[in-house]
Amino acid sequence: MSLHRITDLAGLHRHLHAAMQLEHATIPPYLTALYSIMPGTNTEAFDIIRAVAVEEMLHLTLVGNLLNAVGGTPDLTVHGFVASYPAMLPDGEEDFAVDCQRFSPEAISTFLRIERPADLDHGEKGGRTITRKKARGTVKAGHVGPETEEHFFSIGEFYKAIEDGLDRLHADMGEALFCGNPASQIGPEYYYSGGGGLIAVTDLASAKAALDLIAEQGEGVTDTIFDEDGEIAHYYRFQQLLLGRYYRAGDARDKPTGGPVPVDWKAVYPIKTNARLDDFTKGSDLREAALEFNSTYAIFLARLTCAFQGAPEEFIPAVGDMFHIKELFHRLMRQSIRGTEGLNGAPTFEIDRLKDDPE
Repeated sequence: MSLHRITDLAGLHRHLHAAMQLEHATIPPYLTALYSIMPGTNTEAFDIIRAVAVEEMLHLTLVGNLLNAVGGTPDLTVHGFVASYPAMLPDGEEDFAVDCQRFSPEAISTFLRIERPADLDHGEKGGRTITRKKARGTVKAGHVGPETEEHFFSIGEFYKAIEDGLDRLHADMGEALFCGNPASQIGPEYYYSGGGGLIAVTDLASAKAALDLIAEQGEGVTDTIFDEDGEIAHYYRFQQLLLGRYYRAGDARDKPTGGPVPVDWKAVYPIKTNARLDDFTKGSDLREAALEFNSTYAIFLARLTCAFQGAPEEFIPAVGDMFHIKELFHRLMRQSIRGTEGLNGAPTFEIDRLKDDPE
């Protein structure tokens, strides 16, 4: 998906499609680390990662509402929407790739790169968006464009570009920019976590409120640890796990002074990083569980797509899908992979392979 400065409605739609893909691209790595934690251990870490994953689902929904509001059509089922891990993020950060791996210091370090504030090492980047050739392994969405695209240092800068584009187009088009059907908005009454800040987007003010909420929850544009509601940003939530201590009000960045955060890095299932179906023997329970996982996850994405495309009540059965997905995580992660030395299975998220080569 080629991303250039937003000057027209089609460009805004491309950026918002990429934003939905970006929000989703964080969920498989977060869930993989989360469910690799052995039950009854690392309760603090489990709560931190789970809370962030839930908020990423909120962000995905907010972007879907925004795309609907400006006349776009959210679709989480297009070929290439689900990343093939390891993958680079759709906003073009080139200095790291994202893996689906067990809970570990390496996983948390990657999560910190995903959620890094816009001003972190910003002087090194010059504070500017640059354009260069597409990096190998970059996540692609369903509509691939030319071989150059925007690259941002942080997710926050990417969303700032979207906000600037909204302002630019609104100055040209006025309220006609928000031409979508209000009935396609996902309201708090349908959202599985009971709302949690879910915003229906109908005009410029609500569009900016949705983008601000994403930023405040830690995706890169603020220089504070806590937002105005006292919630800690994602970057600093994860950082607590490496620093071994909670942040509290008044703390300086990188210097938490709260209570200890106990972490047992060994209390995890030894899952294979970036597992593939071909790692599992055909006919084995492990392979069957992986196939069932991919099928269930595809249904989950299809239900979300239906919800975004005018059937918000589909969010309700999606809740049941998530419970089944959790069970399949555990079924995979508790089984060793035949022919390996001490490695267990894990979801493969090969959704496109499910479509192209069903078994």
